[in-house]
Amino acid sequence: MDGLLSIGEVVARFEVPISTLHYWERRGLITPHRRSGRRHFDTDQLYRLALIKLWQGTGLMSLDEIATVLAGHDGEHDWRDTVTGRMAAIEEQVARLNAGHEYLRHLLECPVQNGLDECPEFRAQVAALADVSAA
Repeated sequence: MDGLLSIGEVVARFEVPISTLHYWERRGLITPHRRSGRRHFDTDQLYRLALIKLWQGTGLMSLDEIATVLAGHDGEHDWRDTVTGRMAAIEEQVARLNAGHEYLRHLLECPVQNGLDECPEFRAQVAALADVSAA
């Protein structure tokens, strides 16, 4: 149908429920074409769908953040502020994950048999976090 995909084809291609597409449409994230009351998607809308899925999956962006980025600069919000904020949040998460990785690596490599309970280095790090010395 003139290079347009039906909503069923989009559901199959992007593996999202129809209800999600309807919700994204109500939010203004996508604007499918209507033919005889049925939704159809052109290349531009398929691109937007791919962006939404990408940003949700890899950028860990909320729909509000995605809406702001897709809207660009609307006088009230600048998409760059949203992206900068999301990058800062991801960097914080990466730092927490790296710290967790290091704790787990230390537990595996610690020569003390019961690392959690007996390792002086691990106990000192946990005590510092819990401020156990103040108790």
